[in-house]
Amino acid sequence: MEEHKHTDKEKAKAKLSMMKSKVICCKLYISESRNAKVVDAISRIGQKDPEVVLLSKFEDDHYNRVRYTLASYIINDSATGKVAFSPMRRVLLEMIEVAFSSINLEMHTGTHPRIGVIDDMSFHPLNQATMEEAAQLAKMVASDIGNCLQGLSNLLSLSLNNCHSIHNFLYFSLYAVPVFLYGVAHPTSKPVNAVRRELGYYRPNDMGIQWTGQILPDMLPMKPDEGPDHVSRERGAIMIGAGPLPLSYNVPVLSKDIPTVRRITRRVTGRGGGFPTVHALALSHGDDCTEIACFMDPDHVSADQVQRLVEQIAAEQGLEVDKGYYTDFTKDMMLDKYFNIVLAVD
Repeated sequence: MEEHKHTDKEKAKAKLSMMKSKVICCKLYISESRNAKVVDAISRIGQKDPEVVLLSKFEDDHYNRVRYTLASYIINDSATGKVAFSPMRRVLLEMIEVAFSSINLEMHTGTHPRIGVIDDMSFHPLNQATMEEAAQLAKMVASDIGNCLQGLSNLLSLSLNNCHSIHNFLYFSLYAVPVFLYGVAHPTSKPVNAVRRELGYYRPNDMGIQWTGQILPDMLPMKPDEGPDHVSRERGAIMIGAGPLPLSYNVPVLSKDIPTVRRITRRVTGRGGGFPTVHALALSHGDDCTEIACFMDPDHVSADQVQRLVEQIAAEQGLEVDKGYYTDFTKDMMLDKYFNIVLAVD
């Protein structure tokens, strides 16, 4: 009997792999974590479509920020080979619409930089999907947000692939915002850090350690890739990109000496002579801690290597360091969870 069940599950998995083998994940960063009602409402949307899996949710009240990681399959157009459909596209737009209608950036404060209610959306290929396919889906969502996002709850019966055919109806969107592309989704593969520096992303505007209200000027310093040239004070702007899946790892340094921790952070990254594939920020995190938030390429550097280097440099400054922690799953863990959940539903 057990052998029969095992065989059935293997057949189901093989069938699913053939039909839906191209899987893409999206990390959606929203500037709110202290309002549990809003966070839960957005989470419920991420869980309501059985073909889209909410893999994880990471909340941080000091940063006043939540990251949702979702995954789903894509279908390619048989004629062009380009991405034609993913159920995740509609789910993401519904989540964003709820965020826009529930969160006012002017009332937001936190110790993590952001440029909008939806700060960032990054798309990453899993399984058999390619980087170009992740970029195509990223650009489709960017176009939806920049040009077409309005009253989505009234448009769910319409195919989002017809977005441009109803452009005139949607043009006066309440929720259209400037969108800046980065990584493989950008025409010249512009790195996310370059986009952020041009927008003044890394400069806190409150007590030197936190970001309060809108940080962007009404007229943007650079032209967005999608959406209007002006910024809503309540909603801000969004960055959307595609690239390899990074490993997220935060290291707590037990000090409020942020300038010193920033110097440590720089020495950990490629820009400061450290690991070339590590990008990091030093961020205030509570009364007695400054975190070094790291994004790294797991194929070239491990969290243990980063941890040891931070401890070594911090010891030179007489500072103590706590054990770091991951903020999301690895690629293999994501795929395992995705297939386990989708198979259980099927």
